[in-house]
Amino acid sequence: MFTQTTEVQQWHTLEDGFDNLTRGTAPMPTPGQDEVLVKIKAVSLNYRDTEVTNGEYNHHKTISKRTTPLVPCSDALGIIAAVGPLGPGASESTWKVGDRVLSTFCQSHLTGQITAKDLASGLGKPLDGVLQTYRVFPSTGLVRVPEYLTDEEASCLPIAAVTAWMAIFGMEPFGTWAKAEGKPLKGKTVVLEGTGGVAIAGLQIAKAAGARTIITSSSDEKLRRAKEELGADHVINYRTTPDWEKKVLEITGENDGADIILETGGAGTLYKALDCIAFGGLISCIGYTAGKEDSGEGSRMNLNLLALRRTVTLKGIINGPRDRFEEMCEFYQRHEIRPVVDKVFGFEDGKEAIKYLRSGSHFGKVVVKVD
Repeated sequence: MFTQTTEVQQWHTLEDGFDNLTRGTAPMPTPGQDEVLVKIKAVSLNYRDTEVTNGEYNHHKTISKRTTPLVPCSDALGIIAAVGPLGPGASESTWKVGDRVLSTFCQSHLTGQITAKDLASGLGKPLDGVLQTYRVFPSTGLVRVPEYLTDEEASCLPIAAVTAWMAIFGMEPFGTWAKAEGKPLKGKTVVLEGTGGVAIAGLQIAKAAGARTIITSSSDEKLRRAKEELGADHVINYRTTPDWEKKVLEITGENDGADIILETGGAGTLYKALDCIAFGGLISCIGYTAGKEDSGEGSRMNLNLLALRRTVTLKGIINGPRDRFEEMCEFYQRHEIRPVVDKVFGFEDGKEAIKYLRSGSHFGKVVVKVD
């Protein structure tokens, strides 16, 4: 064993609010056949974690509310602490003690299209997540860490970065990122909504792939950072420019719209995205930070017509499979992209970390250091 401790420290939720998050312990688990025990070092938080904790993550029929305490969160960087026995026919394990690893979100989603069965293997609901000191994983539920990244940086990859990757390259064949001298998006325009984890990861990926980038926010300071620190080509404050879709059309000029839009707002932003997407463009539907339900105010063109008038592709994104995660890690390694960590909390401050993320004050990712 990697450690002498006999119990695991955990955070628990009954999905009944941030203030009701509690600390607890559990016996140290032993990895079974084709499993490994991971000592968790860093956990990055996602908007989904705030929804789960607050009892709001209920739009998947295959994922029901638990009646027992749930360990939240899905994105972990850890070190292999113990390796379970090999299955029949296996000659050696994929992992060895001391390997640095990252968790995958849906543990059974190894390749291809996600299914309801895969959603049932999601970390942080319905399965216990990673806001704990140790956890057993199937040997297939992990990927290797790009070695140049710190623990905190690497922990940001499993949901935010993989989601952004799939939003940009998920419709393309494997290896597309390596074409055109590593700049497959040269001449393309990518719009990022907001400055949360997915948007910032998308900005970094798009820039590295050669795209022109446009990012929106209500904060001039966040837009300044996006431009000066991360190289965003154009920034738009959607408070002072509420018709930001018109600004996108102005910027793109003859291209008449953005080629790819990472649609994270939902209600209030999707229709703007449909107004500024290029002919044949891709809108990757990722989140709903601006709301899950339309206001219903006034008349609105039917979504079917909005899509066909510019021959748009709307693609829903729920993270990605393990093999595309590994592909993304190659891209990160090639370009040495460093995820943006906004703030790091101690494990004892897990509750405050989740509240901080929900406040929307962050730029990039919020991380809990489990050590």
